[in-house]
Amino acid sequence: QVQLVESGGGLVQAGGSLRLSCAASGRTVSSYGMAWFRQAPGKEREFVARISRSDGMTYYADFVRGRFTISRDNAKNTVHLQMSSLKPEDTAVYYCAAEGVAARYWGQGTQVTVSS
Repeated sequence: QVQLVESGGGLVQAGGSLRLSCAASGRTVSSYGMAWFRQAPGKEREFVARISRSDGMTYYADFVRGRFTISRDNAKNTVHLQMSSLKPEDTAVYYCAAEGVAARYWGQGTQVTVSS
C-alpha cells in the first residue's frame, strides 16, 4: 500500500503560481496512475488532473486545462501539480491520489487559497 503526503499549498494572489508536490512511500508512483483532486468548502471533491501509469499520458479537467500541469518524477517518487494563472475559484484543499486496480489511495490534502 502506498502512503502519500502533499505539500506546497499556501496563500497566493490571483494570477500567481504554486507548485504542489505529492511524495509517495511504500510503493513507487510508477506503479499507479496518479491524480490530483480538489474540494472547496461546501462542494464535492472534483477531479483536476491525472497522469497515467503506463505511458505518462495526462488528462485535465476543462477548468484547469492550459493553466495546470501534472508531472511525475520517478527518481524522487513524487508527483507535482504546477498551477499558474490561479483564480479565486481555485481555492480548495488539493488531494493527491494513487489509483490502483481495485482501490484509490489518498493523501491528507494541502490547502490552496487564492485571494482576489
